[in-house]
Amino acid sequence: MSHQSELIAQDINAYLAQHERKELLRFITCGSVDDGKSTLIGRLLYDSKMLYEDQLAQLESESKVHGTTGGNFDPALVTDGLKAEREQGITIDVAYRYFSTAKRKFIIADTPGHEQYTRNMATGASSADLAVILIDARHGVLTQTRRHSFIVSLLGIRHVIVTVNKMDLVDFSQERFDEICNDYRDFAARLDLPDLHFIPISALSGDNVVDPSPNMPWYRGSTLMNFLETVYIGSDRNFEDFRFPVQYVNRPNLNFRGFCGTVASGIIRKGDEITVLPNRQTSKVKSIVTYDGEVDEAFTPQSVTLTLEDEIDCSRGDMIVRPGNTPRVSNDFDAMLVWMSAEPMIPGKSYLFKHTTQSCTGQIESLRYRVDVNTLHRSPAPDLQLNEIGRCTITLSQPIFHDPYRRNRTTGAFIIVDRLSNVTMAAGMITAREADKKAKLAPWEIDGSQEDDTAQNIARVSAEERQARLGQTPATLLLTGLSGSGKSTIAYGVERALFDMGRTAIVLDGEDLRRGLSRDLRYTPDDRSENLRRSAHMARLLNQNGFICLAAFIAPDAETRNKASELIGADHFLTVHIDAPLDVCQSRDPRGHYLHAGAGAMPKLPGAGTPYEVPQSPDLHLNTAELSIDECVEKVIALMRDRKLIR
Repeated sequence: MSHQSELIAQDINAYLAQHERKELLRFITCGSVDDGKSTLIGRLLYDSKMLYEDQLAQLESESKVHGTTGGNFDPALVTDGLKAEREQGITIDVAYRYFSTAKRKFIIADTPGHEQYTRNMATGASSADLAVILIDARHGVLTQTRRHSFIVSLLGIRHVIVTVNKMDLVDFSQERFDEICNDYRDFAARLDLPDLHFIPISALSGDNVVDPSPNMPWYRGSTLMNFLETVYIGSDRNFEDFRFPVQYVNRPNLNFRGFCGTVASGIIRKGDEITVLPNRQTSKVKSIVTYDGEVDEAFTPQSVTLTLEDEIDCSRGDMIVRPGNTPRVSNDFDAMLVWMSAEPMIPGKSYLFKHTTQSCTGQIESLRYRVDVNTLHRSPAPDLQLNEIGRCTITLSQPIFHDPYRRNRTTGAFIIVDRLSNVTMAAGMITAREADKKAKLAPWEIDGSQEDDTAQNIARVSAEERQARLGQTPATLLLTGLSGSGKSTIAYGVERALFDMGRTAIVLDGEDLRRGLSRDLRYTPDDRSENLRRSAHMARLLNQNGFICLAAFIAPDAETRNKASELIGADHFLTVHIDAPLDVCQSRDPRGHYLHAGAGAMPKLPGAGTPYEVPQSPDLHLNTAELSIDECVEKVIALMRDRKLIR
């Protein structure tokens, strides 16, 4: 089954030319932990005679130390080359291996099965034409099997082979094989897997891997190797839409100016008319230059240099297309994200986006929904954690030239990079947007019991949806204390901390409200009570819309505080007593209240003219004469976590 040929002995140059013209198939192996991915690849390489004698000798020696087959030859060690992989008997990083047969050349990506390394699996699948999904015959379809299948569908891999491995451990049972196939079909019915096949194998012993197995006479289908050699992938690439992202401008001398890059899709010929984006200048192709000289045409995925008949402005990051067939040019789009970082996604944070040969800053405006890989159900969520998948709305600082990922895997894909650490945070696939604004709403946005004036059914956003989207339980924290105790400072410090965590809080400061909403009120006890009443109504409205409200008020008497609690709701109301000795507050006097009270301009200032009733059972007590602002903020955040207001 190897690439041996009679031409090797007769004409080595003819053999090399024949080998160069073979079609290349890129495929991945994926699935859950210990399903046998590395073992299968090792068996393919071994049975196709692609391992040299010194490699075999080394593998036989290492199988006795690191192998999982009781000292016998362990094919998994062919790809598991990292020390940590051999010690643990798992795959951690993506391992690429090359081999060929008389019919085709192959590049295999052995991807890890552990959930912790799902991001590595997505990386290996991004360039694959075919996926081999392994399922342990003993365990059947598992969570990671579903997750990898969903990612395979999301990344647009059309050809999928589900190999039910370790059939020898279930006595080569046809009933078990059929049961697993039916379970997988039920799940895959909701995925986009147009070319799906099932093969029962035993990777360790080679059953149905390269040669048909005598142990499973009930299976009359193709072996894995035969399928890999014969599957047709010619129609998978997009030859209709010509897209040529410019990677480099080649100017070796005064007489040559070429634009280098890889043809992302389509076909280009000498004399064809082209348009350069974004300036939309037009010209014609003068020549197509390759390493071997000029050619009359180029197609995906060739790397070529184009020269044009006219001297027009074109540089790295631009894209050459046909005049009547252009991609979408915009700085906002929807995309599916596979989050690859342990640091959660934060909507509104500035990231670096890399798309084809362009790089620009941008932000994730909102997370529309998160996908449950087990049920494929969509649910609102505030962020994406490691290995989670969701649909987002993205806005960039400059327009990019893109197509939907389903139509063009090159111009529809991008990665998100952290601007400070340069760590890849996510892989993204651009989705098609509806042409008109009256597109159908997502299922959770539809409520048949309500209609607006245009007779369209639109659901109001529920409290549960707001809570899921914002990642917090709405509540009001009343920070009460004497003037100068530090209420407002702590409130804004907590707001900053919540904002950095991706949460949303709003500060209501009593003095700020007096400049607008309560500008008609004075500093009498009744007016102070009215100011808090108005603010309590505002806080309740903010809570109803999902926000956390940080209310900084003196609120000197218990009766007024209790009324505010009843108005907002005791279940959503916390009291934080900001305490400091009067002399400390007087020494701070940030707004000059104590100075005015001493001069008689504010005779009923709580603590310096009228009494301040200390809360008897506050949810939190903070002495700002002893604690720093940072310590106070940490204690408030800890209280909110303890009460499950934030995660």
